[in-house]
Formats: sequence, C-alpha cells, structure tokens
Amino acid sequence: MPFSTEGKPKPCAASHVVLVYLTYAEQPSGVYSSQVSDVVQHLNQRFSAGVRLVAFVSLRGFRGTRVKIRQEVPGAIVLPALPKAEYWRVSAFVFWVLCLVFRPKAVMARNVLATNMGLFARRLGAVRTVCFDGRGAVAAEWHEYDVSVPPSWKASISELERKAVVDSNFRIAVTHKLVEHWRERYGYSDHHHVVIPCTLNRSFRPRVSSDEEKSAGKRLLGLQDEYVVLVYSGSTAGWQSFSVLHACVAPFLNASLDHKLLVLAPEDEHIRSLEREFPNQVMRKWVAHHEVPALLAACDMGILVREKSITNRVASPTKFAEYLSAGLPVLISEELGDYSDFVMTHACGRVASENSPLQVSPTTYSLRKAMVELVVAHFTKEAMEKEYTQLLHHLS
Repeated sequence: MPFSTEGKPKPCAASHVVLVYLTYAEQPSGVYSSQVSDVVQHLNQRFSAGVRLVAFVSLRGFRGTRVKIRQEVPGAIVLPALPKAEYWRVSAFVFWVLCLVFRPKAVMARNVLATNMGLFARRLGAVRTVCFDGRGAVAAEWHEYDVSVPPSWKASISELERKAVVDSNFRIAVTHKLVEHWRERYGYSDHHHVVIPCTLNRSFRPRVSSDEEKSAGKRLLGLQDEYVVLVYSGSTAGWQSFSVLHACVAPFLNASLDHKLLVLAPEDEHIRSLEREFPNQVMRKWVAHHEVPALLAACDMGILVREKSITNRVASPTKFAEYLSAGLPVLISEELGDYSDFVMTHACGRVASENSPLQVSPTTYSLRKAMVELVVAHFTKEAMEKEYTQLLHHLS
C-alpha cells in the first residue's frame, strides 16, 4: 500500500489488486453487507486501497449468490466451495492459484477458515502478509451452541483458531474483550491488532426523527402516542438467547397495558408464547432490511439481551449500532462484549438486572439526538479512520 509521508494512503489504481478480502462459506445477508461489502467499498473509496473481494460460497444457489454479492461489490470474485466444511483445504489450493495470478501484497481474511487459507497461500509464497479479521470466539461458539459440524471437525477448530490468532501478521478484533480472550486462550502476546466494532450498515442512515415522524410511525403500527414500546430486532438463533427475553420483558408488560413489545424476527416458539401471554401487547413483524429503520424509530428502547457465555462476552452485535442510529437507548445484558460498559459510560440505556424493575419512558427529541450523535462518533466506518489507517499501514 503506497503511503505519503503523513501516513495517509496514496491513491492507487483501482484495477491493481493490492489487498484481497477473503470470505469462506458466508452467504449474502444484512451482516455480510455491513461487515464485508461496505468495508470493501469504504477502503476503496476512502483510501483507494485496491481491495478485491474473493468469496467462496455454497454450491447451493451459487448463481443467485454470485449475483447478489457482485451487485453489492462489482468486480468481486465469487467461487463455489465444496459442500462439506472439512474440504476447505481444496478451496485453499484454489485460492493459492488465484494469488499467483493476481499477486496481492496482503490478504485480509474474515474468520478462522478464511485466515487459514490465507496462511496456506503465505507458506507457499503467494502473499506476504495475512490479517485475521476476527469476528468472535469461534471455537467457544462451536462448543457452546448447536453448530452442525462433525465431532472431528469440532475437535480441530480450536487449533485452526489458534493458528489464525498467533500466526497472522496482523489482526482485527471486534471488541477489546475478544483480544483478552485471545491472550487467555491462545497466548497472544503482542499488540499487532486494531479493534474495529461491527459498524453501521450503510442502509441505516443515522438521523433524528421528529416527534411528528415518531407519532406517525406508531400510528402505522396501530399504537397510540402514549404507549411505551420496547423493540427486539434480530434472529432467534441460539446465541441470541431469545429464551432470556421473557424474564426481561414480562414485568414491564405486566406493569401496564400501555406497555408494548415489537418483535422484528422470524416466527419462533418463544415469540408465540409471549403473544399468548400478552395477546394485546406483543406484535411480531418480519420485514426487509431496508424497512427496519422506520419501525425502530417508532419505538422507545431497543433490547439486546443474551445469556452469559464466552461467545457473548466477546461479541459485537450489529443491532447495538442500529438501535442507536434510530435514536433508541438500549436495554443490554451484563458482560455483552464491550457494550455493557459502553451503555453505563455513555448513559445510552440500561444494563438489565433482576433486582431493578425496568422503567422506560417515551423518547424525547433531545434523547434521540444524543443517541444518533453517539453512533456517528463511535459506530460508523468514518469514525474508524485511525484504525483503518493503522490497518492499511501494517498490511503495506
């Protein structure tokens, strides 16, 4: 990466591949758009970094997946991966050949398997530098939650993660807690890393809604202005700890019929149970990603509660930034990434506690404005200027 004497990247020809961003076995989604597509576009547009996305994806629906990724990142190289995860080494060989063709200086690899593919290419001399883009504690997640992989594959993931952490030239961590986990579990001992949280998807444009806009949003949901609305937005996957939600919101819903819960998630037995228990207070909707901001803006507090586990202790949930961007304070669990401390430090919500009843008031314009200012300052890609500059400097 060419740099000026001031440490700022010089523009380089977009057609010249300086850096490959590699993903393996990840499908297009809101998370992929935010954490992969947007990052590639940002590095190329802001830093003229010459980044080319290389994505190995499932054979199932390959053509459609390729179209979706290339719509978001024109010029992305999208290749099929063999059906079983344990065949990743075949894809590693293909990637090595690709590196011989394009001769990138560095590989930024998203998660453990992609990083080991990058390390394979480095061992064979096709690249000089590998950056591990660590999104969480993968080995812990595979053992704590029901990840469908063969037992032998589960047994090997810890060693693959150790290699990704220890053998890479540089690292990105989504939280400071993840770096602590690397030090405790894998003996990571240097400081060749940056912490870049899961930043806001570009489809979520931070803006402060007026009181009139918020009232209109509530009317569209069939709600009155005086109703206080909690919102849960996200998946019902195991690590989202959806079963914890009942203990968190039941006292709030029992306190008043004017207290409502909006759930933006697919159907789930836990949701149906809440709907039966609170038939006039719980609403469920599952809408397109671009429709979510308007629904969030009609609410008063976002819910981000998860059970205690290693997976959650190091996590960087994308929903945190999305809630703030809609002007919502956040109800958060204890020991959830760096964010439980962030909520207390910046007074942007509540840390859930069994001993303290949840009290929520309708958001005011000034509160919504303060939340949006926080997300702009801490959870946009533009806010990570120093970290991205440091990353590109090391990868040069």
